[in-house]
Amino acid sequence: MATAIETSSQPTKPKSSANLALTSLIGAVYVVAALVAVFYALPNVWRESVSANFGNNGMLDTSLRVAAQVAAALGLVWFGQSLAGSNPPKGLRGGIFLMIAFGVAIFFIARRVGFWFEDYGAGLIITGVFTAFLAFLAFRFFLSPRGDRWMIKLEEQGWFSTHSYKRALGQKVRRLTILGFLLVFGSGVYSLYFQGIIPNDYVLSMPFEWSPLTLIPQANYALPLALLGLTLWVAYRVVNMPAFAEFLIATEAEMNKVSWTSRRRLMQDTVVVLVTTVLLTTFLLVVDVFWGWLLSRETVGVLPGQTATKDKQDLNKPVDW
Repeated sequence: MATAIETSSQPTKPKSSANLALTSLIGAVYVVAALVAVFYALPNVWRESVSANFGNNGMLDTSLRVAAQVAAALGLVWFGQSLAGSNPPKGLRGGIFLMIAFGVAIFFIARRVGFWFEDYGAGLIITGVFTAFLAFLAFRFFLSPRGDRWMIKLEEQGWFSTHSYKRALGQKVRRLTILGFLLVFGSGVYSLYFQGIIPNDYVLSMPFEWSPLTLIPQANYALPLALLGLTLWVAYRVVNMPAFAEFLIATEAEMNKVSWTSRRRLMQDTVVVLVTTVLLTTFLLVVDVFWGWLLSRETVGVLPGQTATKDKQDLNKPVDW
């Protein structure tokens, strides 16, 4: 008995990006809600309910509030990871980042358009239509195969992963690189904080006589902490990027091949270099003074003497009549 087996000549249809876009949208809403809770809701509640109990002890109040914000942020991150599961869809983190970036860009572009048309009668309608058009373009982008590729490629770059690349290799050079990042960018954050450049509250003016929008309350504390956290994360991810990590590993391997001198030999060579420098400097000083004295003598007359220089200066001096 013969059995007919039907072979499929058509390739399997790729999975639609609608599921990835939907899960990314849910994740973006969760991340924005967590940011609002940490940087807006919690400081306001703390200011109204807790700060009054500390009186004039502002340092203790700020320290405890920052600790509460950090604890809340860690708890929300853990809860978000538990919701995503142990095997989240590929491209989810990249999609969340892209959706938040698109949302922020649409908001600021629409705000600028609102300022341009706020003096016109139909300015609000024009701004609304333009904002809806930008939102429609973003919607089409995330449902398209290009948006799916962008989300996956962005996540594959490793910026949203805690995975470390060859952790046991190149540890010293990696730690020094992270320290360099922290020193460079940390000094910038230090300057921003202590020079008073960051306002107390980050407030945005809105068009059409709308009330100003407070994006970040107590931004003079929240923004430096956010910048320091971002600096630490970028430094950690940079040293774990495969290409750069391989370079750091190779650098440490070459440094280990160097035959370093002993402490005693190093001190001896340093003394020799310093003594030689002092002797050469003294020799050049003596030669310069000698030839200057000899060539400025009246019998030689190559360089003008001190008397001639003084007379020339007196001729150029203005005369009071």
